[in-house]
Amino acid sequence: MHNANGLLGRIVRDKLWRFGYRRSFCSLKVTPEDLDYQVLVEGSGCSRTAILNRPPALNALTTHMGYRLQKLYKNWEEDPNIGFVMMKGSGRAFCAGGDIVSLYHLRKRGSPDAIREFFSSLYSFIYLLGTYLKPHVAILNGVTMGGGTGVSIPGTFRVATDRTIFATPETIIGFHPDAGASFNLSHLPGRLGEYLGLTGLKLSGAEMLACGLATHYIRSEEIPVMEEQLKKLLTDDPSVVESSLEKCAEVAHPEKTGVIRRIDLLEKCFSHDTVEEIIDSLEIEAGRRKDTWCITTLRRLKESSPLSLKVALRSIREGRLQTLDQCLIREYRMSLQGLIGPMSGNFCEGVRARLIDKDEAPKWDPPSLEKVSEDMVDNYFSALTPTEPDLELPVKLRESI
Repeated sequence: MHNANGLLGRIVRDKLWRFGYRRSFCSLKVTPEDLDYQVLVEGSGCSRTAILNRPPALNALTTHMGYRLQKLYKNWEEDPNIGFVMMKGSGRAFCAGGDIVSLYHLRKRGSPDAIREFFSSLYSFIYLLGTYLKPHVAILNGVTMGGGTGVSIPGTFRVATDRTIFATPETIIGFHPDAGASFNLSHLPGRLGEYLGLTGLKLSGAEMLACGLATHYIRSEEIPVMEEQLKKLLTDDPSVVESSLEKCAEVAHPEKTGVIRRIDLLEKCFSHDTVEEIIDSLEIEAGRRKDTWCITTLRRLKESSPLSLKVALRSIREGRLQTLDQCLIREYRMSLQGLIGPMSGNFCEGVRARLIDKDEAPKWDPPSLEKVSEDMVDNYFSALTPTEPDLELPVKLRESI
């Protein structure tokens, strides 16, 4: 079992920072043992904790991390001596999502099979978590975005803190909310899911608790106490784990100016059938209310990829009527279209503008909502080719939600 804290751990992390964690490719060889340090393990009593461990990259997920998490969680599920499982992140983040800069380079290098493997490994883990037979506690202390929400929200318990920042900001980089987001967002109160999925704007830990994305809330400085209490438990009973969490949990009140206080306004603006109607409605409200929230929301929508906005809206609406496995299988098709298909230039342009060159001036294709045709959106939801295999999930062995 790897120790997350000792001298060896620090040496390995320094080594990985030099050649494994930088957001670029390099020639030094990374061994399988080095890669295993991307997910560390702590064990105490009858619990195990997976630690996402790429702190300089805000614990962004890689293909290897998807495979390692699958292996660890399957072994823990089968081990009768392990009662429950926890997950947390190293450093100031829980998980910022998938390693999109590496995906950008894979796309530029022409490595479609590696892209397929990335999404397959992570989506398969998300399904495993969503059907997990033992209680699961995700400690979301810090940035929790994109794929980071996917590897935590489907579990039993999600603990948010005063440091938690939740977002699904994919449309701003020319992609779509994935990693189970069309399932998770579509089941939030009212039209909050449409708002979060289209704008990619943030929620606080208190707001996560209020809308059900988090099950518990504590101050970040209390996390060590909570963890110590959990590690003393000898149980596989979710109600016992929940009671322990409740003893540490606090009441949290969302800000009065935040989105949680605007559920009625979200219903009024984001319930429309099209993105154009949503924007029109927001513009009317912005003119009527002189509300900075409306103006900020409009600005974000107009900065996002027009195609991504239409794709995201349809995806969330479809997710409302689908099971987790159906959402993941559909999102896998969509993600391959977004990275390998004819419209994948939007992802490359978005990542270039936001994360590579950082000029914040992406040139979207199509450049406006009115130029996004129904055929373009339909194609985004279809397989790359008639012979392209779908994501295979063990739906007959594990019951979905």
